[in-house]
Amino acid sequence: MDLLPRTAEEFSSAEYWERFFRRRGDKAFEWYGDYNQLCGVLHKYIKPRDQVLVVGCGNSELSEQLYDVGYRQLTNIDISETVVTHMNQRNAERRPGLAFLQADATQTSFEGGSFQVALDKGTLDAMAAQEEGALARRMLGEVARVLAVGGRYVCVSLAQEHVVKMAVEHFFKEGWAVRLHCLGSQEGEERGDSSSFSLPVFVLVCTKFRQPPPFPVLEMCQGEDGPPRRVATVLELLSAVKECQTYALLRQRLRAGTDATQSCSLTLCHATTGLPRYTLTVQDSPPAAKLPRNNHFAIFIVPQGREIDWQYGSAEGRGQLASSAGFRRLVIVGMHRDQEYQDMPAVQSELSPMVMDLAPPGMPANQQVPFLSVGGELGWRAVVSRGLSALSGEYSVEDVRGEDGQLYRRLVFLDNAGLVQSESRLSTQGTVASARKKSKKKKSKPVLPPVPGVPSPNVDWGFLCCAHHEVMVAGLSLLGIGTAENKGVPVSVLLVGLGGGGLPQFVRNFVPAASVEVVELDPTILEVAQNWFGFHTDDRLKVTLGDGLEHINKLESQGGHVYDVIMFDVDSKDATVGMSCPPPAFVETHFLQKVHNLLTPRGVFMLNLVCRNSALRESVVGRVRDVFPRVLSRGIEGEVNEVLLCVREQSEQGEHSAFSPPVLSKAAESLQRALQGHSTPCNPQIDISALLEHLKIA
Repeated sequence: MDLLPRTAEEFSSAEYWERFFRRRGDKAFEWYGDYNQLCGVLHKYIKPRDQVLVVGCGNSELSEQLYDVGYRQLTNIDISETVVTHMNQRNAERRPGLAFLQADATQTSFEGGSFQVALDKGTLDAMAAQEEGALARRMLGEVARVLAVGGRYVCVSLAQEHVVKMAVEHFFKEGWAVRLHCLGSQEGEERGDSSSFSLPVFVLVCTKFRQPPPFPVLEMCQGEDGPPRRVATVLELLSAVKECQTYALLRQRLRAGTDATQSCSLTLCHATTGLPRYTLTVQDSPPAAKLPRNNHFAIFIVPQGREIDWQYGSAEGRGQLASSAGFRRLVIVGMHRDQEYQDMPAVQSELSPMVMDLAPPGMPANQQVPFLSVGGELGWRAVVSRGLSALSGEYSVEDVRGEDGQLYRRLVFLDNAGLVQSESRLSTQGTVASARKKSKKKKSKPVLPPVPGVPSPNVDWGFLCCAHHEVMVAGLSLLGIGTAENKGVPVSVLLVGLGGGGLPQFVRNFVPAASVEVVELDPTILEVAQNWFGFHTDDRLKVTLGDGLEHINKLESQGGHVYDVIMFDVDSKDATVGMSCPPPAFVETHFLQKVHNLLTPRGVFMLNLVCRNSALRESVVGRVRDVFPRVLSRGIEGEVNEVLLCVREQSEQGEHSAFSPPVLSKAAESLQRALQGHSTPCNPQIDISALLEHLKIA
């Protein structure tokens, strides 16, 4: 039997409710929550001595239960004659003082200011669907008329956006104080009944003032006793409501079953400030996975600053983490920058009440849920600088401790906080020079962090954190650097995209006779590189501020400029393209031809390509092949990146080809020796031969 409205318009139809209550009979209809769910917040705002008008009472037991606990000044009205007659008959003997009247809530006969409380359980939701909201607005006006100064409109609602917006704006403009409580979902969802409503119940409390307060009062509360969080606008309040509803729907879906093919995430914010504090990602194991019988559920705390690492920040990495942990469901918790965390027990205590809502279906009620972490620690992160770029938005420079115990400095743009823009390893006292970030050997002891806010010039320039930078350096082998015939031959490099300056500084410091020109669009990036990543220019390393496209067009049109190497390591600001590096204009055929013209006969063009769209990727590679006679590709393990190495001139074929394994191996050895023969105080930590092993023809 269909007892709920088929369409929203039926909610406010007197005929509908007549049919509804006749079919429903004596059974109370409590799909907005019963007395036990609502009593905490109702008792907070309604006193037993208050004159209470119950608007659209229906056959709910709420008024009866309030009456039984001492609320005797209740006046119930409803549009349905059937329900009023039934409720009067039901309460004639047991509750003789409980009045039920047939009345239209939009135009009652009560005197103005005659009630301290107007209690509404679902009536506003029903009326909001009629006459484009005109009926509901008349009801709100009538409520405002019959309430005394200091009186409250207490409305239980499912908080559809248009309903809340209408009520809040109505009273907010009149200078009333507005507070909204989110009480959680109804009983059906608590029982795990996926067929029931899963949206949470809200209680809107609007308080009438004689004069508007000196500042607007808009507040959001979690639960009946949660601290009020002040919001500035109605739009912000609506956003908070939507977050609660989204979380309730997510929770219902997670309780309905497990799905290893998809992971879902949510952000937990500080109750008072509203700032993000934790990000939770739910990862299920495949149904066929062989797991210990009692391994239902676990929580994994990601070390601070490591949430961007592959095993935590990518879907594949999280899947492997869940598989290795051996639990049916793993919740992976990331901590946010600009938040303070005391220690692991404090974090566990803070998270425990919330994460249990995400438990998989069928988990025993008394099941112990372990908290997992790396070494039992929270990790460490220090924000050493924050700033704003006119081109790239707000950025953060932060130091983090890596998996190997070493310290790393990162540049992160906060509009894409899941991506490290640039990274360098810090060379501090106690650093083991031979330690590698990805080493599988015994980890070195953690080094002491620098003082936050103080620039550190001690960047280990011999260590390239980005794997695609290492491949680009290894690609210099195609020039024959370090061979006897090329000894002392200058190497000219044009690089578009500075970042933290790690790649151009490495080439300048370790490649013999190399001179590097960098083109960078954003002057703020140059300042960050110089102030926080130890980048410095000289006669062999120069930076030109400007657009890389325009710069190359200008050089090609002027003539007389040629380079042995041209590198593109520049990201795209357009997230809709499916290619985050480089911007599409950099790989148009006519522009690639200009790059080709700027190369010396032995020249090599190197492109960092990040493209998630396979069709687009094939199109880009095809255009590159149309311009360059030989194109090699080197993928980056665990990442979308690949580096294209494009040679200007057609080389010999067969065993004497520059791309044959024996020739590449000798070229790699020559470049390795050349890099080691530098005069700088630190050693380059790069294995050229290993980087060239996985080259393939694109």
